[in-house]
Amino acid sequence: AANATPPSPCPAAALETCKSSFGVQVMTRHLITSAIPYINGIKHLGNLVGSQLPADLYARYLRGRGHEVLFLCATDEHGTPAELAAAKAGKPVAEYCAEMHEVQARIADGFGLSFDHFGRSSSTQNKVLTQHFAAALYDQGLIEEVEQRQIYSETDGRFLPDRYVEGTCPNCGFEDARGDQCDNCTKQLDPEDLINPRSTVSGATDLEMRATKHLFLRQSQMKDKLDTWINSKADWPVLTTSIAKKWLHDGDGLQDRGITRDLNWGVPVKRGDTDWPGMEGKVFYVWFDAPIEYIACAQEWVDAGKGTDWERWWRTDKGADDVRYTQFMGKDNVPFHTLSFPATIMGSSEPWKLVDYIKSFNYLNYDGGQFSTSRGRGVFMDQALEILPADYWRWWLLSHAPETSDAEFTWENFQSSVNKDLADVLGNFISRITKFCRSKFSEDVPSAGEYGPEEHALIADLTERVARYQTAMEAMEVRKSAAELRAIWAAGNEYLQAQAPWTTFKTDPDKAAAQVRLALNLIPLYAVLSAPFIPTAAASMLESMKVENAAWPDDVPDALAQLPPGHGFEVPEVLFAKITDEQRDEWAEKFAGVRS
Repeated sequence: AANATPPSPCPAAALETCKSSFGVQVMTRHLITSAIPYINGIKHLGNLVGSQLPADLYARYLRGRGHEVLFLCATDEHGTPAELAAAKAGKPVAEYCAEMHEVQARIADGFGLSFDHFGRSSSTQNKVLTQHFAAALYDQGLIEEVEQRQIYSETDGRFLPDRYVEGTCPNCGFEDARGDQCDNCTKQLDPEDLINPRSTVSGATDLEMRATKHLFLRQSQMKDKLDTWINSKADWPVLTTSIAKKWLHDGDGLQDRGITRDLNWGVPVKRGDTDWPGMEGKVFYVWFDAPIEYIACAQEWVDAGKGTDWERWWRTDKGADDVRYTQFMGKDNVPFHTLSFPATIMGSSEPWKLVDYIKSFNYLNYDGGQFSTSRGRGVFMDQALEILPADYWRWWLLSHAPETSDAEFTWENFQSSVNKDLADVLGNFISRITKFCRSKFSEDVPSAGEYGPEEHALIADLTERVARYQTAMEAMEVRKSAAELRAIWAAGNEYLQAQAPWTTFKTDPDKAAAQVRLALNLIPLYAVLSAPFIPTAAASMLESMKVENAAWPDDVPDALAQLPPGHGFEVPEVLFAKITDEQRDEWAEKFAGVRS
């Protein structure tokens, strides 16, 4: 049983059942990718909670449980957004992308995102791999050259790729829909579908249709195979499968998709290392090359000297059969990751690893409106770190993650959650018990006294709660995991309130010593459990308790005995400062919805 390979797909929760049933620790290699953010500026909090942050939560949790993890992300640097942003900044697009990659990498580090590598879709590795996939798909008869009519702007003197055109969505009436997709209803569009189209370059409306040639990925030929594959994913979130099936079956069903664009910046259209006649001056569509960067990023990881043997993560003929691959993304990215990218992988007829689980998220809105990078609305990641440490944001975003429906950020809710959960429940517990021990005993764990029924009841209760927390984390139920973790914190506070060692000490110092000893042992337990959510605070907790290399509490009673009598500790600084009403009001006014 210990060496048995679970059936595929095998939900992570099933692995936990296997472990508990046979009393073994089943180690799985986990490949995790977060949707790669566009290079066009600093991302807002909605982008963060929609992919990178929950992916980091899961990666940190799995590492804590002892699994081998490869967590990859990158900047998405090709296509219209990069060209437009560079033009606005007055810089060559390559220079702009290099600078913004460094900015995004620095901010990601500030939020504690534990990528094994943060790559670039403009890398040589991605260029070569994208051209390789194009050749493989061509050889399989899945790429077709199509003459089509495309929007041309007389004012701009050029064909306009999809994102160079905006207008009114014919499906929902949203007035700022892009030429490839409506941000409001997520419907896939072509520029000519838009009502009252206009150039995003110049604002010109003198647009006309002219003939040009492009390559199309014949996704329609893959429809049945994709349908069978998606139907096999019984454990996927409803949000993921519902979007995928809508694209597969609604209207005329899955359509062939253009994979080239008339742009200067991107992966040149070649068939492997061979020129593609008639495609001179064109590049591959960003949504063709961007997902391929997940694979290329692993190559970059190796070439950067951070790892070895990328193929064992991505090639099923090189050992990737035992990898569980999980993707995290916002709902607007789901169609490309459930259909277009799998069509590329499957269509190549090469032994590439397919995703096992896609965790998708709804939108996080901002105080009655929408976050928007392009329109500068909401709190952006750099601004967030300027006013508060990352753990404040990590906790609120994850505990309010938009899993089953859209969520909304308000300053009132943010203040309340930080003050109640982080300051009052967790921070207050640590401050009270360490200061009390110092004042009545010393900065060493007390040795007197034995645990009584109340202490054993708490240990039993926490054993059950930790198991529920682990189950929620294995299932990637982010909000439920946060609720379970908060309940674990609250259990310590409730114990202190009920047992009141400061009162017990007056009549029975030995009993108070035992109560304090157990309470102090809760701190490293809380630190390890909390590390996926609030890693900086968790590290501070362990440091104050002078604990190194704390292991995951597979056995809670043992974990609650890791601070032996006489073990020294330090009373920590305030872990989380409360947000005042004045700060809340100041920030609400400062971030009223428009980024300067």
